[in-house]
Amino acid sequence: MTIQTLISQARATGDWRPVLQAVPYFRFMGIDLAVTHGRLEARMAFSEHLIGNPTLPALHGGTLGALLEAVAQCELLYRAESVVLPKTITLTIDYLRSGRPVDTFAVAEVIKQGRRVATVQARAFQDDPTQSAPSLIALATVHLLVRAD
Repeated sequence: MTIQTLISQARATGDWRPVLQAVPYFRFMGIDLAVTHGRLEARMAFSEHLIGNPTLPALHGGTLGALLEAVAQCELLYRAESVVLPKTITLTIDYLRSGRPVDTFAVAEVIKQGRRVATVQARAFQDDPTQSAPSLIALATVHLLVRAD
């Protein structure tokens, strides 16, 4: 089964697990996706191999970046009508505070979708995502290539 078929099925059913299982890096990072109230939410389950600073301890910035990039790509796939796999052009991350050794959540929003490039903003936090103002730990802006001419 192709990744495009898995994406089409995930859109129809809301079950993104087969897509995540098809990407070894997502499995390694412990990233899970769920659609709640029409909103795609990602969760990165805490694991010791995600620690970058054992003294604090704090999550490695690369793991937060990977989570933000993944949720941005998946949000675009969730919202887009096509199943073209987006390719990252640029990823800009603002780290707001250290990530504690707990599960981390992320959401994204497509800001602009053009014919060739899409811009997505992603937010990572560690508090309950249902809170009115969860405490952000990182923000990202991602420019994705959706069609190469």
